Amino acid sequence: MESKNIGTLADLIKERRTIRLFKDEPVEREKIIELLNVAVWAPNHGNRQPWRFMLFMGDGRTAFAEAMVQTYSADDREKYGKLKYEYLANVPAHLVIVQLEDSRFKEREEDYAAVCCLIQNFQLAAWEQGLGVVWKTNNYNNNPKFRATFGVMPGEKIVGVLHVGYAKAVPPGIVRTPAEKLLTVFDTKILSK
Repeated sequence: MESKNIGTLADLIKERRTIRLFKDEPVEREKIIELLNVAVWAPNHGNRQPWRFMLFMGDGRTAFAEAMVQTYSADDREKYGKLKYEYLANVPAHLVIVQLEDSRFKEREEDYAAVCCLIQNFQLAAWEQGLGVVWKTNNYNNNPKFRATFGVMPGEKIVGVLHVGYAKAVPPGIVRTPAEKLLTVFDTKILSK
C-alpha cells in the first residue's frame, strides 16, 4: 500500500480500513514516531496528555507474542498458542497505548476519551501514509502477568494494542447506518415548571 492521495479529511475518514493481514515488510521506527507526533495533537482536557507508548519491533515482536500467548489457559495455549504466536511474531509492529489513569472519575473518563482520539488520529495518519492498523482490545490487556512483563503499573490502563504494517489485503468498506436514522432532535422547549 502506498501513501494515499485522498483529498479531504472526510474522504480519508471514509476510506480508512482496519487491516489484519500485513506484508512481510518492516515499518521504520521513525515513521511510527512521526505518526505518534501527529496523534498527540488529540484534544485532551487541560492538556493533561494522559498517555504513553510501548513499541515492539524486530525481535521485540517475539517477546510481545510470547507474553500474550502466556495469558492463555493451558487448553487454549495448546489449541491456539502456536498459531497466535506466529501471527503476532510476524506483524511488523505492535504499538501499546497506555493511559495514565487519574484517580478522579470525571478526569479519568475525559482522559480515556482523549486517548481514544489519539488512537483514531494515529490510524488516520497511518492510513494517509500507506500503513494499515488494527486496534485490539483483548483480554491480555488486563492480565497482571502481561502487564508486569512490560512495566504497566497500577494506575495505568492499556487502552489498545495497535498492530501496524503495510496491508497485504484491504477489505471493502462496511456500510454505516446514516446518522439521521440515529438522531433525535430537540428543537422545542421540553421541560415544564
